[in-house]
Amino acid sequence: MESAASFNIDTNGSHGYYDSIAWFDSISEKAGLVQTETLRRILELNWGVEYLKKWIGDIKVQDMDSCALESLYTSLVPLACHADLEPYIHRIADGDTSPLLTQQPISTLSLSSGTTDGRPKFVPFTRHSSRTTLQIFTLAAAYRSRVYPTREGGKILEFIYSSKQFKTKGGLTVGTATTHYYASEEFRIKQEKTKSFTCSPPEVISGGDYKQSTYCHLLLGLFFYDQVEFITSTFAYSIVQSFAAFEEIWREICNDLKEGTLSSRITSPEMRKAVLNIISSPNPMLLASRIEESCNKLENLDWFGLIPKLWPNAKYVYSIMTGSMQPYVKKLRHYAGDLPLVSADYGSTESWIGVNMDPSLSPENVTFAVIPTFSYFEFMPLHRQNQDCSPAIDDFVEDEPVPLSKVKLGQEYEIILTTFTGLYRYRLGDVVEVAGFHKGTPKLNFICRRKLILTVNIDKNTEKDLQLVVERGSQLLSKARAELVDFTSHADVANQPGYYIIYWEIKGEVEEGVLEECCREMDASFLDHGYVVSRKANSIGPLELCIVERGTFKKIMDYFIGNGSALSQFKTPRCTSNQVLLRILNTCTIKRFRSTAYG
Repeated sequence: MESAASFNIDTNGSHGYYDSIAWFDSISEKAGLVQTETLRRILELNWGVEYLKKWIGDIKVQDMDSCALESLYTSLVPLACHADLEPYIHRIADGDTSPLLTQQPISTLSLSSGTTDGRPKFVPFTRHSSRTTLQIFTLAAAYRSRVYPTREGGKILEFIYSSKQFKTKGGLTVGTATTHYYASEEFRIKQEKTKSFTCSPPEVISGGDYKQSTYCHLLLGLFFYDQVEFITSTFAYSIVQSFAAFEEIWREICNDLKEGTLSSRITSPEMRKAVLNIISSPNPMLLASRIEESCNKLENLDWFGLIPKLWPNAKYVYSIMTGSMQPYVKKLRHYAGDLPLVSADYGSTESWIGVNMDPSLSPENVTFAVIPTFSYFEFMPLHRQNQDCSPAIDDFVEDEPVPLSKVKLGQEYEIILTTFTGLYRYRLGDVVEVAGFHKGTPKLNFICRRKLILTVNIDKNTEKDLQLVVERGSQLLSKARAELVDFTSHADVANQPGYYIIYWEIKGEVEEGVLEECCREMDASFLDHGYVVSRKANSIGPLELCIVERGTFKKIMDYFIGNGSALSQFKTPRCTSNQVLLRILNTCTIKRFRSTAYG
């Protein structure tokens, strides 16, 4: 049986790419069997750990038939959420070296972004995590190269950032998963094997100050402008953020290219030295003049088509553009002009899940083929309901989880993971729909995070519901030649009746009458039956739209980065009860509007 470790990553040019696609085809053909064996490997590797003994005792998994073992495991081990595993992870963090979740010692913990529910989570990170990251990056590159071939030895403008790492009481290293990966041997191998190299040296990636790193990424990206094959970052937000910064600092960058100097804003000695070693090559005058001329023209076009104009050989823009990144796709298209937007692969801090096999699909239509060797996947069928007083956490009724081989086309599921890194029947909280199949493995369409973010009493609204409402309301801004920069929300239950607050940061001038209309439109666009009934009965008060001053969401980002997030992993929280964030939002609010949608 082919395991995760048996994937050939020696991607020598296109032959290696063909090998990786052939590997994926072969495991997809027998995905159900591969999954059963993947579970067996996980349980054999971690047999006897404290968490598993609690549920399956001393049963010798090595002596069992694989199918019988799968049935035994799913019948005895309960579904778990992070809170169930947290006590074990905290013991590991505090230095307990006994086999609690894995037989392999855990020396590194990943920090989730913490922007979903307000606080970061610790997740075990092992060599397996780095290996699967290398595998999926190589496989995804193989599929992209078939549609958008790139030159061997070309450059990638990557807006990537390491965050600060710290040690737990027990001496374990903690940082974001991206930070661990950029520091790993696998990141170096990926560049060598795919023969594509990031424009920025390690000193820029690991600089620790995202503003300095962004400046250097942009400067070096322009220095290598004719060699850049594509532009990428983990999340679409980082690319949009970087080009928004470029609009402000391009003259300074041009001056550095012209003079072969580096702005005084770069204070890190290591970063300064590494960047100056690169940009002190000949011919900077010609390059700076070309960029200056282009930027003067782009400024008059509101920077439309910035990417293809400044990087004429770039083939596409590559990033996660689904879920909470969807609101940034419109701005990314503005910068990209006619250049294709390619959605990056589907994963979480806990595990990689699926690869984008169809890079020509738009971000709105992308699907992800599950890689059956990475983890053991179960799928909990979800059925939509609409009962006012249901105790459910959201608008779904749950069925018993099914294995990967039993999923049905068109059905929505919550993903449940069993990983090599010590998570057992772990509820990920992602809602996906089976949109098709690649041989025997499902292709998933990401729907939303399952967690409710807005609720006052019987109303149930998810991040997806909020996104749709904000899209509807913000369409009115385009008539005023303005745009929505970013948004978040809060359910105010301190006042009676409770009500929703939506915070907007806007670029451009908008009349108050238009903003009042935006506010009313959003309030009327929530379709959840519990919300509509409650608004009509006035048991939920009128929605409030708060306009915050420019730069407010940068302050929120700075707060998260100051608390250990990396820019490449940052997601604006779409709803918050965090008192620090609410203080920032309310202090920066310059206008307030209350909805008249329900009279």
